[in-house]
Amino acid sequence: MRNSTGVILWILIGSFGLLWVLADVNFFDAMQAGPSSLGSVNGDQISNEEYQSRIQYYSNAYSQQTGNSMTPEMRAYYETQAWNELVNSRLLRQKMDELGITVSDQEVLDMVYGDNPAPVIRQNFTREDGSIDRQAIQQVLSSSEFSQQAVALEMQLREQRRQQKLNNYISAGLKVTDREVEQTYLRENTTVTFNYVRFPYSEVAEDQLDISDSDLRDYYEANRERYERDESYRLKFVTFSKLPTAEDTAQIVEDLEGLRSAFAAAQNDSLFLIRQGSTTDYRSAFVAPEDIREEYQLVTELNTGEVSEVIVTGSQVALLKKEDEQDGEIKFQIMSYNIEALPSTIDDANDRAADFEFFASEETSFEEEAESRGLEVGEATATKGNQFISGLGSSRQVMNFLESADEGELSDVLELNSDFVIVKVTEVTPEGYRPFEEVKAQVETQVKIERRKELTREKAQDLLASNSSLDALAEAAGKEVRTAENLRGSATVIPGAGREPAVIGAVFALDEGATSDVIAGNSAAFVAQVTEKLEAELANLDPQTRQSLRQRLEQEKNQAFSSVWLEKLKEDAEIVDNRSRLLQ
Repeated sequence: MRNSTGVILWILIGSFGLLWVLADVNFFDAMQAGPSSLGSVNGDQISNEEYQSRIQYYSNAYSQQTGNSMTPEMRAYYETQAWNELVNSRLLRQKMDELGITVSDQEVLDMVYGDNPAPVIRQNFTREDGSIDRQAIQQVLSSSEFSQQAVALEMQLREQRRQQKLNNYISAGLKVTDREVEQTYLRENTTVTFNYVRFPYSEVAEDQLDISDSDLRDYYEANRERYERDESYRLKFVTFSKLPTAEDTAQIVEDLEGLRSAFAAAQNDSLFLIRQGSTTDYRSAFVAPEDIREEYQLVTELNTGEVSEVIVTGSQVALLKKEDEQDGEIKFQIMSYNIEALPSTIDDANDRAADFEFFASEETSFEEEAESRGLEVGEATATKGNQFISGLGSSRQVMNFLESADEGELSDVLELNSDFVIVKVTEVTPEGYRPFEEVKAQVETQVKIERRKELTREKAQDLLASNSSLDALAEAAGKEVRTAENLRGSATVIPGAGREPAVIGAVFALDEGATSDVIAGNSAAFVAQVTEKLEAELANLDPQTRQSLRQRLEQEKNQAFSSVWLEKLKEDAEIVDNRSRLLQ
C-alpha cells in the first residue's frame, strides 16, 4: 500500500483534474439536459422551434375556420401530423439531393416572370383583368423593404420546383399505356347478362366437416402472416366527467331568464342576438305555422313582440320572440344557449383528476387510489396505429402516451371531449405472430370456411358432370336458375347474390352462350351461362374520354406508388424521435 501511494495520488489528481475540466465545459449539465433537438432524419435535425411553429400554424387555421380554440385532442392530432410532415419533407429533400435534382436561377426567374408564373405569383400579382402585374413584381422584389420576403419567396419557389421535378421523375416510370386505357374502357363499358345456379357454402352441415387439431395447426403454419399483430397495449383508466350537471343547466336557464325582458324590449333583434352570444342566428324569413318545429310551436300562441318563457330543447335552452306576422305566416327569433358544463364544473373535474393522478403516482397506487375514492376502473385494449381504444373511443392523445410508455406507467391528466382521463399501462405486447393457442378459435373458423368451400365445389362439380344444361343442374340440385342482367365488367356485386368480383370476372371471360365450370365465390360456388354479351367498341372511345381515362389511371398509379415509396424511405431511414423526452 505504501509503495502504491504515489500512483494512487497521481490517479486522484488526474481524476479531480478531469472532473474540473468536464464541469468547466458544462458536460454534466448537457448530460442532464438530454437531447438537444426534437429528433432527426438520417442525421438531419428537427428543431423544437420548427415543430412548434408548424403546430401554431395549424392552431391559427383551426381557430379561423371554427371560431374556437384548439381542443387538446385536436392538438394531439396536429402534433402527429406536424411531426410526420417534418419527417416526410426531410426524406423527400434528401432523396432530391441524392438524385441531384436542382433548380437553376433561370428556372426561378421563369416561375416569376415567365408566361406561366407560379400560383403564388398569380395569387398576389394578378390585375382585375386577369393579367400579371409584372411591374409590381419588380417593385416588390427590388425594394429593400421587402428583402426578407423576397428571399423567403425564392426559397419557396425553388422548393416547389424541386418537388415538381421529383414528381415528374417518379411519374416518368408510371406511364399508362394505350392498352391499359383501352382495356379499362372495354371493361367499364362491356355488359353481360347471364343465368346462374348458386351453391351457398352455408348449406354444408357442421357434422360434415371432420376437422382435426392437426388440420388447424397445418393451416396456422401455412398462413402465419394472417396472424401477425402490431404492438398492442392493455390499460386501465379512470375518468372524470366534463359533461354539464343539473346545476349547470339550472344556471344557464337562470341566465337566459334574466335576458327575457331585455329581449322583449330590443328594437333590433339581430343586434341583440349577436351581442348576447346566441347560438341561433337571426332569421329573416316568415314561416307558416304548420312548418314550425314542434318544440317551437309555443310561438304561435304569443302576441307580436312577446317573448316566451325559457324552453329546454335537447341540448339547448331558448327564448322565443314573435317578431312579426303577416298573411298567416310568422316571423320569430330564437335566443338560445347550448347546455354545456360551466367553467367551474370543468375546473372541478380537472382538479379532482389532477389530485387523483398525484396520489396514485406518488403516495399509493392506481388501484388503491381508485378504490379509496369509489371510482370505477375501466379496462381497455389498443393497437399501435389504430386510434380507436375500446371503452374510450378514438384518442390521439392516449395513443401518443401508450406508444411511448412502459408497463406500469401512469399518464398525466389527458383531456378528452367529455372526460378527463388518467391511464395506466398494464401490459405492452410487442409486434409479431400471435401464438396458435391464442388464435385457435379464429383458425378453426377459417378452416371450417375453407372445408365448406371445398365440399361445396366438389358437390357442384359432381352434379355438373352429369347435368350438362343449367336447367338440369338446377333441378338435380333442387335449386333455381337466377338471372343477372346488364352487369358491367367493373361491377363487384351480383344483385341478390352479394359481392362476388371473382365470379363476375370469370363470367366476363366467357363467350356468349358458353357455360362456366364451377366458380368459387365469396359466399357460394356458382355455375353460370352467358346469354348476352354486348362488347364495347374501341371505335367509340373518343379522344376526350381516352384522355380522361388516362389521367385517372395515372393519378391512381401515382397515388398508390407514392404512398408505398414514401413508406419504404421511412423503413430505410434512421429516424430519431425525442418528443417523449423533450415535451413532457
